[in-house]
Amino acid sequence: MSYRRWILNDTPLQAMKYEISGMPIGDIIEMVAALLTKITTTNDLQHDALHRNAAHQHAAANHNTDGNSMSPLSSSVLAFHGKNVPAITILSYLSRIHKYCPTTYEVFLSLLVYFDRMTERINSLVVEAEESRRQAQAQSAQTTLSEQQSNRNADTEMPDQQGEENDETGSDLVDEDDEKGSDYKSGEKGAAIPPPSAPATYFVADSFNIHRLIIAGVTCASKFFSDVFYTNSRYAKVGGLPLAELNHLELQFLILNDFRLAVPVEDLEAYATMLVEFYAREVIAQRPPPANKPE
Repeated sequence: MSYRRWILNDTPLQAMKYEISGMPIGDIIEMVAALLTKITTTNDLQHDALHRNAAHQHAAANHNTDGNSMSPLSSSVLAFHGKNVPAITILSYLSRIHKYCPTTYEVFLSLLVYFDRMTERINSLVVEAEESRRQAQAQSAQTTLSEQQSNRNADTEMPDQQGEENDETGSDLVDEDDEKGSDYKSGEKGAAIPPPSAPATYFVADSFNIHRLIIAGVTCASKFFSDVFYTNSRYAKVGGLPLAELNHLELQFLILNDFRLAVPVEDLEAYATMLVEFYAREVIAQRPPPANKPE
């Protein structure tokens, strides 16, 4: 789901703006955590996260051991998927990051922008790639059928009464392997068709990847939005990852965002408005009313 598209197409929200720059950073973190928790929980249910995670792990294992072809973006998406769901909640994770690596509210708000961009960009590319792959397979199958038909017609129309010299010449120009009906063999067994590449991987934020996405996003955004940031070794320690893995995830995060970290002010304002509206509707409104104090 793209929240940016929803906001920009909603006239009341376009006219309404919430100024969150003056809010306590803890409140903003709580709202961001609530929204990310809602998104990941919904995706876990809708996309069957357990089965999807198993498929991702299998694809990654095949890529590493068998050398199967995989698109660079698929490799970048799979880099964020953990084998297990971390025990720490999203709110506790964000709060821990801010406690040991304090930063500005723009960094946490920008995570929502980046995740939306990644979802729209990657999944649209996957749809295009899958469509191209289906068209290529259909074209390849049609070409194979046409070649088989042409070969059959050529065999049928070849005259039997050829000169002995012509027969010898034709025979000498054909390799022994070719005489065994390689055209038919390739057509029947599909040897002429290159093996299909591994299907591209959709980007879906779920419980298996959200923590790695967060720490990689904070690492990138802190360096972009703030003049004060920390070393990757510190971010890695706070995020609970080896330094080498965080360095790798930082690069993959940039790749998935097409190295575009700039966020227009109007987009930040729109996301801030969406965030406040979401929190008021989905969190505060769902809380039970306070009990009346006895007089």
